[in-house]
Amino acid sequence: MRWYVVASALTILTSSQGILTTLSQSEGGYKYDYATVPFLAEIFKLIVSCLLLWREFRGPTPPKMTTDWRSIRLYPIPSIIYLIHNNVQFATLTYVDTSTYQIMGNLKIVTTGIFFRLFLKRKLSNLQWIAIVLLAIGTTTSQVKGCGEASCDSLFSSPIQGYMLGVLSACLSALAGVYTEFLMKKNNDSLYWQNIQLYTFGSIFNLAKLLLDDFRNGFENGPLWTRLLNGYTLSTWMVVLNLGSTGLLVSWLMKYADNIVKVYSTSMAILLTLVLSVFLFDFKPTLQLFLGILICMMSLHMYFTPPRMLVDLPLTQKAEESQSLVEGSVDQRRTAS
Repeated sequence: MRWYVVASALTILTSSQGILTTLSQSEGGYKYDYATVPFLAEIFKLIVSCLLLWREFRGPTPPKMTTDWRSIRLYPIPSIIYLIHNNVQFATLTYVDTSTYQIMGNLKIVTTGIFFRLFLKRKLSNLQWIAIVLLAIGTTTSQVKGCGEASCDSLFSSPIQGYMLGVLSACLSALAGVYTEFLMKKNNDSLYWQNIQLYTFGSIFNLAKLLLDDFRNGFENGPLWTRLLNGYTLSTWMVVLNLGSTGLLVSWLMKYADNIVKVYSTSMAILLTLVLSVFLFDFKPTLQLFLGILICMMSLHMYFTPPRMLVDLPLTQKAEESQSLVEGSVDQRRTAS
């Protein structure tokens, strides 16, 4: 399967997450415990990965599986990083408003590029670095409201702790993605075996968080196993399936593409969500939205287009050099004759 097909599917699924989540609300709120959605999504990913691994076992060539504990013990680390990241996100929201938080979230585009270079030793050209910065600028521009809006003033009026936590959140998000890519590519193990390890620990950590929340609240709403599916509707299950399918596509990109492709997919999903909101939720398009889309399209073209198609000068110089060599050889022949 081509990486751009998977990336396009990831963009569509990611863009529909917010829409499905909105549709799952009832009377402006959630009748279900939204903290159970990530846990059920992890269970869904684990089941799908087990079925796909079982299908590989039935094939002519058995899948490669590393069962050494020194390898398996590395797989809880992404779950731990994401757990810390989620807590930092909540802490950030205590200092900044939602609009500022969304805009600061675009920092993970740049931090992913930096960590991608530092930890995975993947070299990026100057044009690709410019494209990554343009992508961050484009997504930020599309989310900024008019300068007459109150939220525009609040962007620069938050406490310094909020900005520091926002930067930390962006670094943790990038670190988790880059480390996951390292795990997926460090050997030739079956993708589904690697997924099983990731999602097993992910399910354990999500379950532990839900049980801990029950203890903190004194089982006010009853134990987890009695309310796990309370209030679930078809739209809620669609959210779970969407979140689980998104995770499976991300793991495929981590194995066969890279973090930058994932960043582009999720960033384009932000723009697609804003465009769809114009038709579904009576969202009014702004000049900033159109400018952001234009900048992101330029970034996409700059990053993935071969440099020889972007810059004509080297080809021109090469043609001139070839022409001069031909003329020189002709002159030499005339002199010799």
